[in-house]
Amino acid sequence: MLRTNPYFLSFANSLESQPVKCFNAGERLMVQDKNAREIMILKSGVTKCYRSEENGKELIFEFLGKGEILGDLETILRRVCLCSVEAITPVEAYVFSLADFDGLIDSDKTFHRKLLEELALRIYQTSTRASYQQNYPVEYSLIKFLMIQKEQQLSFSKQDIADYLAITVRSLNRTVKQLREGAVNPELAEGELKQLLSDL
Repeated sequence: MLRTNPYFLSFANSLESQPVKCFNAGERLMVQDKNAREIMILKSGVTKCYRSEENGKELIFEFLGKGEILGDLETILRRVCLCSVEAITPVEAYVFSLADFDGLIDSDKTFHRKLLEELALRIYQTSTRASYQQNYPVEYSLIKFLMIQKEQQLSFSKQDIADYLAITVRSLNRTVKQLREGAVNPELAEGELKQLLSDL
């Protein structure tokens, strides 16, 4: 759920005098359908990567944390940003020019290989998540989300949870109510389920 990348974080940390930008919660680091003007590697904080549709709905693809790289796909393809990336918490990000990024791909074989691995991992995880959401009721996806959220000691708004699960907040509230009333048996101890649902 919260993606991180220790390699890219370590790589950026090792560079002397690499510029860092700061963003407040709610600020966008990248804007859907706009050109990426730079590549960023997240130094600290949590962001959400989402796509807005014409009907006003948003779908959150992932929550991104330390070491995640932004703008790479757009730069490689020479296309506008597929998604927006917004800070959920205060964020610091290392900034690379497009020319510097292209130079790293061409000259640093380890960086190039790690970038390929990162892109492949995104496809793998997106496919796995899509398959899970197709094959299991939303109640199970919500419980899985809440368990990971608790494990990673994070907190997300109801709207962000609904957007991540590709449902409305109304559907999320109905699902929570059904779980509280025992209409769905998620195979969890009652106390554990109550604890997971306590903040919703």
